[in-house]
Amino acid sequence: MSEQKRLFFGVALPEEQGQSIIKWRAATFAEESGRPIAAANLHLTLAFLGDVSQEKSRALCQLAARIKQPPFTLRLDDAGHWPRSGVVWLGPKQAPRGLLQLAELLRSQAARSGCAQSPLPFHPHVTLLRNAHQPVTLPPRNFSWQFRVERFALFESLFSKGRTRYRELAGWELQQEIL
Repeated sequence: MSEQKRLFFGVALPEEQGQSIIKWRAATFAEESGRPIAAANLHLTLAFLGDVSQEKSRALCQLAARIKQPPFTLRLDDAGHWPRSGVVWLGPKQAPRGLLQLAELLRSQAARSGCAQSPLPFHPHVTLLRNAHQPVTLPPRNFSWQFRVERFALFESLFSKGRTRYRELAGWELQQEIL
């Protein structure tokens, strides 16, 4: 039986925005609000794949490589708290069409390949804090980070020594379809 890896398609945050968000998070949320996500792990998940065999991973990569979509601008200007899952998040008030299309393509390809997808609608977000099961005071909506999304990637989730880290396995540039 082939070794399985815990995988997802996602968008990594540019380092400059990631560092700025980390500083803002530290100044905005009390230490007891939850467990902060490491700067290197800040990302926006497009499609969670779960535990995937190497064979299925290769097939998903081939499908992802066929996606032709132009880059888009993403603005992170909203925040929220999901107490049940213990997540404090940062996301767009209005998700760009390109982001929604890319996520839908990847989620439908994953589902057709046998990777169960959540029945809940896609809610683009960057997780800032985990284990935030108590009420969290959210900041006024006077923040905003904007960046160009020009690529997406397949990531592996690795858990070791009580820590999770994400490793990029493959990546694809977003590009206009050439006619």
